[in-house]
Amino acid sequence: MRNKLPSFYIDLDRTDWKAMRNNFWSDELYDATLNAHNQEHDIGFAFRGNHTRKVKKKSYECIFSLVTQGIKELHLNAEFYDKSLIRNKLSFDFFSDLGVHAPKSEHITLTINDRFHGVYLQIESVDRFFLKIRNLPLGAIFYAENDNANFSLMSPIRNELKRRLDSGYSCKEGNEEDKEDLRDLVYQINTLESSRFEKVIQDYVNVDRYLRWLAGVVCTQNYDGFIHNYALYKRSDTGLYEMIPWDYDATWGRDIHGDIMEFDYTPITGFNTLTGRIMDTPVFRERYYHLMKDILDREFTEEYQRPRIEAMYESIAPYVEKDPYLQKSLHHFYDEPTVIYNYINGRNRFLRDQLNQLK
Repeated sequence: MRNKLPSFYIDLDRTDWKAMRNNFWSDELYDATLNAHNQEHDIGFAFRGNHTRKVKKKSYECIFSLVTQGIKELHLNAEFYDKSLIRNKLSFDFFSDLGVHAPKSEHITLTINDRFHGVYLQIESVDRFFLKIRNLPLGAIFYAENDNANFSLMSPIRNELKRRLDSGYSCKEGNEEDKEDLRDLVYQINTLESSRFEKVIQDYVNVDRYLRWLAGVVCTQNYDGFIHNYALYKRSDTGLYEMIPWDYDATWGRDIHGDIMEFDYTPITGFNTLTGRIMDTPVFRERYYHLMKDILDREFTEEYQRPRIEAMYESIAPYVEKDPYLQKSLHHFYDEPTVIYNYINGRNRFLRDQLNQLK
């Protein structure tokens, strides 16, 4: 039986709504009311995203006045450049299957001031409440916001030494001491002698979880995911850093513009400075080899992913057909599962061929 999508209703002063739409580059929060799951909440309502602000179907964020069901902030993504509308969710579910902490997501319908805006993806924010819901210890969280979050001393943006080693990050949770710890992490990654790297890096990074995250990025082929599109979480109990994926609509065979990305675009080893050093360490490289081989046998196969994709399509298709922004591109929506299956099969073969490089 087809599941009914949750409906989100947002109401705000019509003058504010007009002002908000006239200044879509602004991050200003407007007072609004959200009605969802038969409950009404006072929220701050704003646009979110970067290049997506220029498109007709925009994305939004909701900041709750009071913590609601353990949540303070929600993101409502239009997924405008993803013709399937499922790639973000498919990716986050995939990471969860690999043992990586990833945001929960759910497709919903959105109505603003009595106007139906179509199908959206509700995505959990990565913050202290994200940790509490999972019974994880509180800790520092940094958002990797641009290419400077490459774990290097060099900026790929300016092609020069970084002025600050925490460049490229914004602090979502933490203090000045946490920022100093982050700078120390980047310094150690770049200066540790090869003979000491294997032992010392494990005092800074949960290498097993890093390898699982790396495998997820490599399989989904989020090209930007190696140097941004992630959150860096430092557990307060172990002091170790872990990676949390973020912004995965440009995956599974499509790039950030929604164009085809060939399955052989990114090598099995991925890239960024930390990944390069880990791949240069034989014991970590061997661990990654066995992990990737298992993933290619199980989770990253059409057989494993097809039921998940079909279930998502069955649930959202009736609402996509009524989405006012997608009426002219419905044929693209229905073609996308084939694009994703072809990508999985091609990418799986390509990565199997590259496994020998890890031996």
